[in-house]
Amino acid sequence: MMKCSYCDSENKSIDQACLVCGAPLHKTRPQLKEYVSLQDSALSFQDLQKFHTYDLLILLRLVREERSKSYNLMRSVQKAPEEVEIDKSVIEFGESEYRLYTARMKLIEGLLIDRMGYKPKRVDDKLLAALKYRMESK
Repeated sequence: MMKCSYCDSENKSIDQACLVCGAPLHKTRPQLKEYVSLQDSALSFQDLQKFHTYDLLILLRLVREERSKSYNLMRSVQKAPEEVEIDKSVIEFGESEYRLYTARMKLIEGLLIDRMGYKPKRVDDKLLAALKYRMESK
């Protein structure tokens, strides 16, 4: 016998879907990670889909911070006086980093829109604390 992780009904283990609610029986639900880092943003869509919503919010905050740093660096290089010579590869690197973090940010925001129905404008401690509180009181 296998228990459905959604409706908690007992099912015959040979079935692929719950007999009561139709949910897939062998799908693992997202679990909170012990640690989320900026490097996690390089994971594929399929891997990020397995992240808990709380972890995605933390990852979004990290990616947005890094994107802002890349943007500010790119702008300061562009505004440098003409007599200061800046290697073209440095400029291209800054622009590519900004584009990379923008793409990662949009992917994570898309996953959050699928889950929450919106993308948060700001991921601050207040939002994270409210979500943590809801998770602990379920």
